[in-house]
Amino acid sequence: MTYFLIFVSVAVSVSGVVYAISSMFASDTNAVEARLENLTKKRSASTSILETGSILTSPLDDAPGLLEAFVGRFFNLRRTLQNAGMGETEPIKFLTIAGVMGGVVALITLVVSPIKSLFLVGFVFGLALPFLYLWFMVRRRLKKFAAQLPDSLDLIGQALRAGQSLPAGIHLVSQQAEDPLGPEFARCYEEQNLGVPLEEALQKLADRIDNLDLRFFVTSVLLQRQTGGDLAEILDKISHLIRERFTIQGQIQALTGEGRLSGVVLLALPPVLFVTMLRLNYDYIMMLFREPLGNQMLAVGIVLQFFGAAMIKKIITIKV
Repeated sequence: MTYFLIFVSVAVSVSGVVYAISSMFASDTNAVEARLENLTKKRSASTSILETGSILTSPLDDAPGLLEAFVGRFFNLRRTLQNAGMGETEPIKFLTIAGVMGGVVALITLVVSPIKSLFLVGFVFGLALPFLYLWFMVRRRLKKFAAQLPDSLDLIGQALRAGQSLPAGIHLVSQQAEDPLGPEFARCYEEQNLGVPLEEALQKLADRIDNLDLRFFVTSVLLQRQTGGDLAEILDKISHLIRERFTIQGQIQALTGEGRLSGVVLLALPPVLFVTMLRLNYDYIMMLFREPLGNQMLAVGIVLQFFGAAMIKKIITIKV
């Protein structure tokens, strides 16, 4: 079994390297841009928009592969890459990088560690590293998006009071706001400018960005366009509500600081104690791996560690 896993990790690593080298020499010209150039015989004036994630830059035959379809049963990898600001990265390329990382970490574990059974643990850890980085990037980008949203809603409200239309206000935000909010609103404006109904473009914006306040904004716009009312006043109330929520969240973070610190200490104590005992008494710790009862105790300890982390997370997480 060990030799089979070694073969799999080496094969994944080699195939990933070959794929990366072939990607370096691949043409960067987009298929749709090439068709547009053949039709118009000239560059579009909005090249900067096309290079930052326009709907025109998505290939017409961009169907998910088998591996992407399998991963899509658990979560939408393409949407997650877009939320992380890595929309230009193809899902298959990201999965290849994850496989290469898993193979490399597994080989390092096999060479360094005297415990051969940790080979599979190293593979899983290396495979999870790109996904952990992706999760971190998504959280950081969505947090920045949420911080930009109140000022952007105020800007749209001011544009409406000045006599401009809602699409013009969205276009103004796309020009004034920085990434990630600016490009997302620019894509929304571009979609409706190309003939997509504004309601549908806003709904797609809410589907791309997992943000509750953005859904409030989209829902209020859809209701206002059906029933009427002062949209500028509605946007002012939504932005005020978002700022009040940020204030409450800051207070919650301060009140739960002790619980979060206690959780970090409790979760870090078993691994630190394991490494310390490994250095002080190697044979004593090896009984966990050599004896069947030790393996069972180790498995139960790991399961309880994850269970405790989930419970602490449940206690300190307060939704506003």
